[in-house]
Amino acid sequence: MSYGTISLCWQYSHIEKVRAMINVSKQVHCWLSCAREDWHMASICVEHGKARYALFFAHLTLEKALKAHVCRTTRKMPPKIHSLERLYEMAELPVNAHYNGILANINQFNIEGRYPELMPDEPDINSARSLLREAGEIYQWLIQQL
Repeated sequence: MSYGTISLCWQYSHIEKVRAMINVSKQVHCWLSCAREDWHMASICVEHGKARYALFFAHLTLEKALKAHVCRTTRKMPPKIHSLERLYEMAELPVNAHYNGILANINQFNIEGRYPELMPDEPDINSARSLLREAGEIYQWLIQQL
């Protein structure tokens, strides 16, 4: 092994150690602060009849609240993924079939918000309000668990 290879390995190792040394409480606070803003936007969107965007922001809210949990549990930055179900698993939260079903249902609006052409039907406002209530239930529960 040459000096350059050893140096490169040390640099990689050092970067991984620095990445692992995060201020967990600060990161949790940041994720929750962003989630709170997204929840506010979801509420505004549904009030103005924008179902697709309301559910997109509901997804972002839950994603960020779950990333706060992942950060707290792993003591590392959460991965750059959007799957609510996967983040729920990574957060090591108690298994809850009801919540898993809601997360799976809301998860589709991550895609729809970014790529609406992949989802042919616009969700109706009453369905959006119902899903938003369910998302709000999970969001409040996630906050209480921290």
